[in-house]
Amino acid sequence: MERLARLDGVRGVLAVYVMLGHALPFTGLPWWLAGPFHHGEAAVDLFFCLSGLVVINSLERFGYRAWPFLVARGWRLLPVYWVVLASACGLLFLGSPFASMPWVKPGSAPLEFWAAGAPGGFVWHFAAHVFLVHGLLPQGLLPWAFITLLGPAWSLSTEWQFYGVLAAVARPGRLTRLAFALAAVAVLYRLVEGYLPAYWQFGRAFLPDAAGYFALGLASAVWLRGDGASPLVAIFIIVAGLGLTSGEPSKALIGVVWLAALAAQCFEWVPVLPRLLDSRPAQYLGAIS
Repeated sequence: MERLARLDGVRGVLAVYVMLGHALPFTGLPWWLAGPFHHGEAAVDLFFCLSGLVVINSLERFGYRAWPFLVARGWRLLPVYWVVLASACGLLFLGSPFASMPWVKPGSAPLEFWAAGAPGGFVWHFAAHVFLVHGLLPQGLLPWAFITLLGPAWSLSTEWQFYGVLAAVARPGRLTRLAFALAAVAVLYRLVEGYLPAYWQFGRAFLPDAAGYFALGLASAVWLRGDGASPLVAIFIIVAGLGLTSGEPSKALIGVVWLAALAAQCFEWVPVLPRLLDSRPAQYLGAIS
């Protein structure tokens, strides 16, 4: 497939949105300025849709060979991630920064983004983060592992789980089946997660929690390859249904926003959005993100 340049612009806009969503609550700005950036989780879910589409291109370039694909992904992600992880751990051992931020109130968003200190069992948390498996660990084994050391990067564990699934099972001509399998996992997880014992509760970074969004991206790849729109429509309906039952109104719109971005990539008749995504600022942000 050719490079999807306008989706580069989407990635850039999403990256800046998520960054501001993490940063603004620490500034003490009034809610009406920071409020529009409170939907960072929905933006991350759109990132998962994007990954489901574009990472297939990378897998195809390696002829669906698992090891070269995973090595290439590792070189792309891990060096910077490990440097930032080491820096974050150093800051945790310096102690909580909130004493110098009197505007940060108990129960506010910054306390969810940044730990007040190093967790108990730090060595195990660190090892889990180094190997990006912290999203795979249940609460009973290592509580809140997915956010203890580097909370804003929790989604990298989810991404790495997705790469592992792709490397293990994705094959030419089977993308549709994989997309529906991921959608089925998302539905099954939604049905059973409330009944899991406390030990087996998982955090936000567990792949089944995001499987529907990866499935939507894969179905988009199937459509772009000319294999029909039916899988895309079916999985869009599934994702919309999951969003409506999530309790967060923004979740129900994720599929709609994704299809709008996909339409802007493929069609010139979409109003305004193609020109915005083709603009120099959007393309620059996409390149550096």
